[in-house]
Amino acid sequence: MANRHTLAASSPALAPLPLQIQYSSLKKDIWEALLIISFMLFIGALLYFCIKRKIFVNCRQRWKRKGNLDAEKLMLRRFQLEELEKATNNFSQYCLVGSGAFGDVYRGTFAVEGTLAIKKARADSYISKEEFRNEVRLLSEVKHRNLVGLVGFCEEAGPKGAKILVYEYVSNGSLLDYITGRGGRSLTWRQRVGIAIGAAKGIAHLHEGINPSIIHRDIKPSNILVGEGFEAKVSDFGLVKSGPIGDQSHVSSQIKGTPGYLDPAYCSSYHLTPFSDVYSFGVILLQLVAARPAVDTSRSNSSYHIIEWARPSLERDCVEEIIDANLLLEPCNMDIMLKMGKLGLKCMVKVPKQRPTMTEVWQELEAALYSAENLIHRQLSRGSQRSIGTSNRMRDEESFRSTDHDYSQSSFSIDGVGLQRFRVEMDSLSFQSTSLRCLETSSVSIDIDKNNLRGISEELSWSLDDDFSLPRD
Repeated sequence: MANRHTLAASSPALAPLPLQIQYSSLKKDIWEALLIISFMLFIGALLYFCIKRKIFVNCRQRWKRKGNLDAEKLMLRRFQLEELEKATNNFSQYCLVGSGAFGDVYRGTFAVEGTLAIKKARADSYISKEEFRNEVRLLSEVKHRNLVGLVGFCEEAGPKGAKILVYEYVSNGSLLDYITGRGGRSLTWRQRVGIAIGAAKGIAHLHEGINPSIIHRDIKPSNILVGEGFEAKVSDFGLVKSGPIGDQSHVSSQIKGTPGYLDPAYCSSYHLTPFSDVYSFGVILLQLVAARPAVDTSRSNSSYHIIEWARPSLERDCVEEIIDANLLLEPCNMDIMLKMGKLGLKCMVKVPKQRPTMTEVWQELEAALYSAENLIHRQLSRGSQRSIGTSNRMRDEESFRSTDHDYSQSSFSIDGVGLQRFRVEMDSLSFQSTSLRCLETSSVSIDIDKNNLRGISEELSWSLDDDFSLPRD
């Protein structure tokens, strides 16, 4: 009984506990609700602030520009489409200087930069924006005196979306203009060798002077521009591709390039190497010697490649059989033309690894030119010494010429034109070429004029060094 009274007495003290728990729980819920409401009010205020300040629009634009080109970091200029349209008169035909599968090239005039070349890509030239940006990044690393430099770019979205590259402008046209004789253009043998050396140096820089290396893939005369000093500048990097990295011997690639200059080994294996550019350059060396197209399509049966036409003569050391006729109108070093032709054959051997590198190509050409220049200098030195002795003999014979002498055996006429006989000192001059004939003996008649000999008062002087040359084997 006592225990029951004790429990009964203690029960009223235990009754308030559930109320305290409920109150504590309610207080906790209220604080949670207040925190949630406060957080929601904060988020709402933040959203209102962002919308008011157009922060979402700016963030969206930044997101869209993610991966864009940093012109300042690349040391290039970002051009606006409007200023390019103004510089080219809205890309008019008057400013068009070239066109190809990749796009059109226009000449643009700017107030500060002067004249620049603007290459506007076709709509299908790039698969994506990132492909264009990668090309800009790649070309921004190309810095060499024999490579056309990239000045800037233009990339704009929208209905007038543009992907445009802006290069330095080279004023003397392309090597193709000189090979085809467009506008009466031609090159001396020295200019041809110099252009070959410069172009080879530029391509060698792509292969060996940049990491990762670059393979041009479209080496041809129209992509070798001629500067004001007739220096070569390799251009048109629309098909460039990064070369092998590390221990790689090649990169796999779809076949791209120009027929006649494409490496057969690349076409059959899809393996692209720097030697693919070497093959294309070998074709150009033959064209510099012979001034012929890479592929002669005038034949009815099949196309005739320049290597098939030139190889037999070059292997017999008979470069005069294939040489450009324009080179025969002025002094020409046949030896160096033969060396350049044979070097072209070496560049086009069947096995790519047996071809020389582009560095070896320009070094061999430069050595040949240096040797030729030294030989010419020595000949001129000997010629100046002989001219002193000749002038002394001429003074001794002057009195003899002034006397009343019978000239009946010292003059003749060709087609009625009276010529006075003269003597040429030929101590060290040798005639070794039998294929070059200026006059056919059957077409020349010589008549001795005995009556009007004293009426001839002008002397005929020929300069063997300046007016004509005799090729040597």
